[in-house]
Amino acid sequence: MIIASSIVLVLSSLLMVVLVLMHKGKGGGLSDMFGGGISTSLGGSSVVERNLDRLTVGVGLVWFASIVVLGLLVKSNGAG
Repeated sequence: MIIASSIVLVLSSLLMVVLVLMHKGKGGGLSDMFGGGISTSLGGSSVVERNLDRLTVGVGLVWFASIVVLGLLVKSNGAG
């Protein structure tokens, strides 16, 4: 179970890095390559950018949960 949690942590960490790098900075980001340049008039941000935000938050929650689970597993095995 510790190995599975470690794999989830590594994969979510790598995905988190990619997603954060895709976000728009001051001058634009990689999300513009996927249609982020067309913005809506309601929120000021594009649909792609909002979906990227949601995906980043979701992956962040998985990342956080995997850290907590891994910490509890290591503690319960007496290795911590």
